[in-house]
Amino acid sequence: MMAASAIMAAAALAGIAMGWVHFVTLTRVTAMLVAGRIAGVGLQMARFALLGAFLWVCAKGGWPVLLAGASGVLAGRALVLRRLG
Repeated sequence: MMAASAIMAAAALAGIAMGWVHFVTLTRVTAMLVAGRIAGVGLQMARFALLGAFLWVCAKGGWPVLLAGASGVLAGRALVLRRLG
């Protein structure tokens, strides 16, 4: 039981980091697309691929790990929103 709790905690912490990176880079993607830079599309695809891969790895650990990872992503989003005002 302790190992499962440790894995869930690790997934939550990794999710916070993943969510923070995902939502901080959204500002960059938006600026690139508004400026007409097509590279913004590639960055957007990379953001989704990285987040999808993270959630897929979490899902391989079972629903509790996936829930912990997804909750971490939402917590990372909250940190970004608080920082950006």
